[in-house]
Amino acid sequence: MNEEKGKLLFSLSIPFAFILLLWIIQIIQSLFNLRLDQFGLLPRHLSGLIGIVTAPLLHAGFGHLFSNTLPLLFLGTGILYFYPNSAFKIFAIVYLLPGVFVWLAARPAYHIGASGMVYGFVAFLFFSGLIRRDNRSIALALIVTFLYGGIIWGVVPQNNSVSWEYHLFGSLTGIYCAFSFKNSDPYKKYDWEDEPEDDWPEKLEISHTKGYPYDENK
Repeated sequence: MNEEKGKLLFSLSIPFAFILLLWIIQIIQSLFNLRLDQFGLLPRHLSGLIGIVTAPLLHAGFGHLFSNTLPLLFLGTGILYFYPNSAFKIFAIVYLLPGVFVWLAARPAYHIGASGMVYGFVAFLFFSGLIRRDNRSIALALIVTFLYGGIIWGVVPQNNSVSWEYHLFGSLTGIYCAFSFKNSDPYKKYDWEDEPEDDWPEKLEISHTKGYPYDENK
C-alpha cells in the first residue's frame, strides 16, 4: 500500500511541478505587463524556432492557462502512474515534436499554449487502449473518451485565435507515441484474470444441480 501511495504521489508531483511553472510564468507576465508572446512559435521564421521550446510555457491569459491545467494534471498523472517506464520519453516527445511540425506547416502567426500537449496525452491514452487491448489501457481509453472526447473538434479550423495546428500535430504525436511504446510497460495481470475459462461450465453445472451451500456427504 505504501509503495502504491508513493508511486501515486510521484506521478502527481511531476505534472504539478510543470503546471506550477506555467502559473508562475503567467503571473509574472501579468504583474509586470510583459509581452512574452514574442517568444511563441512563429512558423518558418528563424526567430520563431525558439518557440518549439518556449511556446508550451506561454498562454494568452489566465483563462487559457486554466483550461489546460486540469487536463495536464489528470492526463500527466495517468501516464506517469500506468506507463512509468516510457512516461518521460512520451512527455519529451509530446512537448517538442508538435512544435517542429507547427513551425514547418502552420499559419504565419504566433502559436502559444500547452494545449498541444493535452491533445497529445489524450491521443496517446486513447490509442494505447486500442492497440494494447489490456484491461488497464482499455479502461483508461474509456475514461479519456468520456472526459475529453469532445476536444476532437479542436483539430479542425474553427477560430483564427486558436492554434488548431498545435492540436492536430499534438494528436498525431500522441498516436505516434502509442504505437512506438506499445511494448513498453506491459500490463501485469492478476491471478484471477488467468483463470481458465473451461472451469466455468463445470462450476455452473455444479451450482445448477446441487446449489450452494451443499454437503457432499449427503
